Amino acid sequence: MRKLMRLRVPVAQRVVGPVDRVLPGEEIAPGLRYLEQWTPWPHDDDVLSLHDIRHDTARRADLLAFDTETTGLAGGTGTRAFMIGAADFRDGGLRLRQLCMTTLGAEGAMLRTFAGWLSPATVLVSYNGRSYDRPLLSTRYRLARLRDPLPELRHVDLLHPVRRRYRGVWANCRLATVERELLGVLREDDLPGSEAPGAWLAYLRGGSADKLRRVGLHNAQDLRSLFGVLEAMRDEA
Repeated sequence: MRKLMRLRVPVAQRVVGPVDRVLPGEEIAPGLRYLEQWTPWPHDDDVLSLHDIRHDTARRADLLAFDTETTGLAGGTGTRAFMIGAADFRDGGLRLRQLCMTTLGAEGAMLRTFAGWLSPATVLVSYNGRSYDRPLLSTRYRLARLRDPLPELRHVDLLHPVRRRYRGVWANCRLATVERELLGVLREDDLPGSEAPGAWLAYLRGGSADKLRRVGLHNAQDLRSLFGVLEAMRDEA
């Protein structure tokens, strides 16, 4: 009957609510967000002996743990860091700082801001950062025609002492394994690192901020774990 009367069947309209676009922190430059947090970290030593992990002593105040979240794991000029996290010791605790780009044009501001956190006395702490994070950032500094402050700094890459001590003891030396075995940390509802690029790209295209916020939580836990692993390796030596 409808065909005979040439009537169209109405299509139900899908109701779409507002997209969650809220990210923590404040915008410190166009398209660049900054988040700072502080967590207690009791300690009674201002100078750390790192000889057991084959490094010279270092002042605690000079240590800066860093970790990046990137658009891919392959590296190369096509890969960029969209988030840089750093942690250092201030006011008797651990200061966590994170930079996150919400537009591609914010990369220069992010790189300049991160460089401002470094000094000639800074001792970098990372997990596989010597092979991945540092070279990737150095490439981005070069492409942005900015001075690269990283190669001249001391660098404690914890992957190497962990491998020397636990290769063949644990199934692998991934950071998640080290967290579980040394720190007793089991991440719940953690966003896999493989999903971080998609979370950022989806946000850039107007999507929800939910997964990108979880990337930030993942990055912050990485930073806390870096110093946790450093302390644990010293305690077990």
